[in-house]
Amino acid sequence: MRLTFLGAAREVTGSSYLVEADGVRFLVDCGMFQGGRETREKNRRAFNFDPRTIDFVILTHAHIDHSGLLPRLVALGFRGTIHTTRATCDLLAVMLPDSAHIQEKEAEYATLNRFRQDMAKRAAARGLPPRDTAPLYTVAQAQASLKQLNPVDYDLEIAPHPLVRCTFRDAGHILGSAIVEVWVGEGERRRKIVFSGDLGQPARPLLQDPTHIHDADYLLVESTYGNRDHKSMDATQDELVEAINDTLERKGGNVIIPAFAVGRTQDMLYLLADLTRQGRIPKLTVFVDSPMATAATEITYKHMALLDAETHALMGRHGGAAHFRKLDFVEDVEESKSLDRITGGAVIISASGMCEAGRIKFHLRANLPRHESTILITGFQAAGTFGRRLVDGARRVRLLGEDIPVRADLYTLGGLSAHADRTALLAWLGHFRSKPRKVFVVHGEETVANGFAADLQTQFGWDAMAPTPGLSVVLD
Repeated sequence: MRLTFLGAAREVTGSSYLVEADGVRFLVDCGMFQGGRETREKNRRAFNFDPRTIDFVILTHAHIDHSGLLPRLVALGFRGTIHTTRATCDLLAVMLPDSAHIQEKEAEYATLNRFRQDMAKRAAARGLPPRDTAPLYTVAQAQASLKQLNPVDYDLEIAPHPLVRCTFRDAGHILGSAIVEVWVGEGERRRKIVFSGDLGQPARPLLQDPTHIHDADYLLVESTYGNRDHKSMDATQDELVEAINDTLERKGGNVIIPAFAVGRTQDMLYLLADLTRQGRIPKLTVFVDSPMATAATEITYKHMALLDAETHALMGRHGGAAHFRKLDFVEDVEESKSLDRITGGAVIISASGMCEAGRIKFHLRANLPRHESTILITGFQAAGTFGRRLVDGARRVRLLGEDIPVRADLYTLGGLSAHADRTALLAWLGHFRSKPRKVFVVHGEETVANGFAADLQTQFGWDAMAPTPGLSVVLD
């Protein structure tokens, strides 16, 4: 059996792993690389295999860095089934067409951009190929890929191939996220591989805690926060209260929250409603300005059975709306534009969470130069992203073709991360009752992944390593 690390190897995006054994070839995840301009070419050359030879795909969850290249895989000839949880199927129906729309818009911009056209001509004159400005995939191709989804319940064993069995366990990361247990082969040659996917932080709003796994021959474990712990939820709530009250009551500005449409937006609505219920913040005027976040929130309520008891108690039948002065899910583009004329008193939650695309860019352009406004960073910001530049302390940024000064206050609420921190990762791994033959530490920046692999060697005595991109290993 051979395992190849196509992405998320010493980095946190592009999750994809190729498994080959006894004539069967399948992928676990098929994620998009995200970050800087160089990721565009990485996404175009992400497949070092013929997609027509892949028998099926197992998908851990809907985040684009795990699912975003599925439409490209299908467009290039993959005809198999994509197995994932029911909630993930519902989310993909929103997220993949949205991703395709972004691809189309970026391709349109690249085509019309005269500078790039000029550079392409110069490159051609030097004998270099011009930059490919076609989209990675289209909305139509994204819609077509949805037809190959197979919804699966948690804890139900399926057999996507005569030589393969797998079970999805709740990972507690986002709605529908899964740890996947995969058994490959027959008889004495059968081996169990566990793919952690992205693990959630236990005792957090909305979702159940990650399921404990007790054994594996081979384990792939994420390490996004493998080198540090999150703030406690109490400390995070204190900081959120301070940011909200200081901005709205003392400074009179707006609170801008870049938030992932799936997971983080719903977390924020829960926390704001809960803090209002406790009397720690006033009733707020909240705008959720992301059609995808609106759809994801509706899907969340559709799958209420997957949420924890505290969420049921707080959100109830009204979805928490009773705890707000105003809760407006913005759909219309003109209404979205009008939000940038609001000078104070608004909380605007908008995608994307890393500030790389979508309506959040316009709200940042309007509010970053204003001392009275506040930007709340609520999730991991990958290297090379606009959000990472803000977190790293940039005083001026280039945004939507303009040079923008950064005068707004910036808060980073690390305690809201949907990823398990170092302590939680080690606690989850501590439930293994036997030593895996090999542990591969993935989905972490290089120094973090290497450091966490060393921790596993020291604390558990496990044979652990952080694979390099493209590494292919033979599993006994």
